Amino acid sequence: MYFCCNLGLTIYNKSVLLRFPFPYTLSALHALLGTIGGSVLAKRGHFVAPQLYLRETTILLAFSVLYAVNITVSNVSLQLVTIPFHQVVRASTPIFTIFFSRLLYGARSSRAKNISLIPVVAGVGFATFGDYYFTPTGLLLTLLGTVLAALKTIFTHVLQAPPAPPFADPLALLSVLSPLALAHCTLLAYATGELARVRAFAAADLSAAGACALLLNGALAFGLNVVSFRANRRVGALGMTVAANVKQVLTILCAVAVFGLRISGWNALGIALTLGGGAWYACVELRERWARARHPGW
Repeated sequence: MYFCCNLGLTIYNKSVLLRFPFPYTLSALHALLGTIGGSVLAKRGHFVAPQLYLRETTILLAFSVLYAVNITVSNVSLQLVTIPFHQVVRASTPIFTIFFSRLLYGARSSRAKNISLIPVVAGVGFATFGDYYFTPTGLLLTLLGTVLAALKTIFTHVLQAPPAPPFADPLALLSVLSPLALAHCTLLAYATGELARVRAFAAADLSAAGACALLLNGALAFGLNVVSFRANRRVGALGMTVAANVKQVLTILCAVAVFGLRISGWNALGIALTLGGGAWYACVELRERWARARHPGW
């Protein structure tokens, strides 16, 4: 379910940004709908709003800053490198996830799992092979964005991993993070001058149908966040980054089917490598879970 929602929203976001080219404002809208959705679900008793003390508040503030900086770095780096290069570098997120999981928490991945990541990462490189251009600053920012994306995925999992009483339910974590993300994204939109451009756009070009499309996009983003947080808790940070790589190549396949995009033989090879690697990783993960279930001390 996470995979289908993620893929669908990615394609929807691409079409929305073509008509509404304001990424910070769109992110703020997603956070606003997340805030509203969390409040409604809390009032209806779907989860208990967490009681936060100084420690939890400090952790959440730090996490929300990481979230906002990650968005900023990603958007800035896209202006300094080509999209194919950006995707290739971001495809290395699983590698950084393994590194930081081991560095920060002593978590180790098996050799079989590490080997299965090779086609997952390399496949994205072939699938997006094209016009590679980058400035030195763009390269550094893209690498930084990849590191931040890995850390964000790891910390999302850690915040929900036992023991985590305040955030035992992913909805509780989402209900707290959404208002913080809204504040950060709104500040970013204001600081970059995007809000002024949005006001001018809304006055001149935004129709009722366009406004409804934006609201629907925000509602879908809220649904994806709920599913994403639940999936992260179950499959772990590394599994989420592998799913993100597989999503990249499936987005290309959807573009071929929907928009008639033409791809080369190298692109097709990359798609096959990533999909095959993703299936391989899933098989390894499943075997290891069965082994842990049979031998708890394994």
